[in-house]
Amino acid sequence: MKNKVCLFLVALHTLTWTGPARAENELSHLLVGSSRDYYQVKKGDFLTTIAGRVGESAMAIAQANQIDYKAHIIPGQVLKIDNAHVVPETLENGMLINVPQRLLFFFRNGVLVGTYPVGLGKPTWPTPIRDFDVALLSKNPNWIVPINIQEEMRREGEVVRTEVPPGPDNPLGKYWIGLSHPGYGIHGTVSPSSIYQFRSHGCIRLRNEDIAQLFPQVMIGDPVRIIYSSVLVAALDDGRIYLEVNPDAYDRGANALRILVQTAEANHLADRIDWAMAAQVIQKHEGLARQINLEAHNH
Repeated sequence: MKNKVCLFLVALHTLTWTGPARAENELSHLLVGSSRDYYQVKKGDFLTTIAGRVGESAMAIAQANQIDYKAHIIPGQVLKIDNAHVVPETLENGMLINVPQRLLFFFRNGVLVGTYPVGLGKPTWPTPIRDFDVALLSKNPNWIVPINIQEEMRREGEVVRTEVPPGPDNPLGKYWIGLSHPGYGIHGTVSPSSIYQFRSHGCIRLRNEDIAQLFPQVMIGDPVRIIYSSVLVAALDDGRIYLEVNPDAYDRGANALRILVQTAEANHLADRIDWAMAAQVIQKHEGLARQINLEAHNH
């Protein structure tokens, strides 16, 4: 029997979920990525597909390398990459997805074992912010096209499909990790440029290479926590302090300065922060972890 996945009902589209709130002044102690990495352009690469591979926006990559956002990049070209991010919190097991960061963090036995850029729901069809469990693991899924997506296809002048069998044209790719609410899951994609973007109908997309790596490690019942934290602060054991301010994609109105002040005061960090540097990070809100402690020039 074919797997009927991604059944996006109209009611689901209009439903509002609120998951368990993450304390705004919660302090992290872990970073991923690097501020001094490099990527060699491969045949068929675009800045958007590189963004989905490394977890840095195409615009930020262009600016860091002093090239035009629409510039043609060539195989062999070496690009500077800054994909340092704050890990919002740690789970014992399962997946944590922070919507503004567009990142999925996978934990096993309290250890972060994988970080993956993801594509998420567009602001008009947002990814739900709540806790799930993994309910289904399916290879080569069949996609039953929901009625409301059929209606969208019709409005946009596309060929209306009611079902897409497994294969290279299936928007779900080769793997489906179904969540404990009908219609939502984590899957591959036929549109790699949509990774690290907000373009889905609420599901979580991974690069096909990434979900092929993740899928065998996932177990039925694993927790999946989806949060919305656009402002993150980390204090590392060596004294470094980092601030990451992400664009507020779903317009939830986070006050970055207030969150930083509260976090600093709650964790006795206020006198160690370069507040002028922090203000620059807040103004740019580029979605990257930036060092803001007063001794930054010594590290």
